This record gives sequence, structure tokens and C-alpha cells, in this order.
Amino acid sequence: MTKYTLPELDYAYDALEPHISAEIMELHHSKHHAGYVAGANAALEKMAAARENGAIDGVVTGLSKDLAFHLGGHTNHCLFWKNLSPQGGGQPSGKLAELIDRDFGSFEKFQSHFNAVALGIQGSGWAVLAYDQIGDRLIVEQIEDHQNNYPHQAVPLLLLDMWEHAFYLQYKNVKADYVMAAWNVYNWKEIEARLKETLVQ
Repeated sequence: MTKYTLPELDYAYDALEPHISAEIMELHHSKHHAGYVAGANAALEKMAAARENGAIDGVVTGLSKDLAFHLGGHTNHCLFWKNLSPQGGGQPSGKLAELIDRDFGSFEKFQSHFNAVALGIQGSGWAVLAYDQIGDRLIVEQIEDHQNNYPHQAVPLLLLDMWEHAFYLQYKNVKADYVMAAWNVYNWKEIEARLKETLVQ
């Protein structure tokens, strides 16, 4: 059975400093993300064993929840790392900028909306800029934990991890400082490319 693997980052752990510290990046990637990869693989292995043993009825619900949680953590982080760049920051251009202006009024209004969504998360979760394929528009949503409360037809373009492990060692409980710092490292070229791929599907 093919297993999920932890991807390598496109930059060094210290490349996003001073906005995100090397210590956070190393722990976040090598421990937290790696843990979600291991959890997803473990859930799949247990499901396979239960099918072989004829005991799937008794475990499938719990294992399905485990898989959704860990696989959500893995896929969200894979996109999150790509959303960040040492050469990031500034503002988007091209089609992404055009849609932001159309759907939010301006980049500044989008930024304010995104910040409010990120800071309004209760507990652990993610802020996400997504393209809603049904409504043909950009939306900003919250993801609870890694996988809950998110519309399935929406394609995530930009994710911000709002779990405490993403910021606490550096920003303590001042989440607003972390949210603002992240704007300095967003990889708008990658986010724009993801949007273009979505629009041609």
C-alpha cells in the first residue's frame, strides 16, 4: 500500500525569519506535520487489517475520523508550506488581484476580512482563501481542526495555520502579531498559479 510521506520544504527552516522563527518551522514541519503523516498511515493500516479480519464494522467509524483528521492535517500543511516563501510578501497581481478586487472590493478589504476570520477561530483551525466553484467567486472561510466546517466544492488557495504550534513559541498569545507577520511571507506567485489551475479544470 502506498504511504503518505512528509514533503521536503522548498527553503531552509530559518528562511522565513524574522517573521516565522527557525525553531517554530523545524518543530512544525519535522514533528507536527510528520505526526499527521504517521497518523494517516496508521489509520489506513488499521483499516486494512480490520477488513482482512472481518472486523471492519466495529472500527470503521473511529478510523475514518482518525484518517480525516490526520489526512486533513497532512494536506493542509503541504499547501501551507507552498504558500510561504522567503521572497514573499507584497500584494498579488494578475487574475488573483482582479478577483480579489471584484469579490472583496480591494486588497486592503480582503486583508482585513482574512485577518478577522483568522483571529476569530475558536480553538484550533485554519483561515483559508478559497475559490468557490459553484459561486464562481473567492471566499474566506474557517476550517475547524484540520477538516471540519469547510465546503467541499471550495478549492483552497491560501491557508494560514492557526493552531498554537504554528506561532506560540514566537508570538505567545498575541495571535494578531503572527497573523500580520504572515503577510510578509505569502507566496503570491504560487497562490496565483493554483488559482489558474483551478480555473481551467
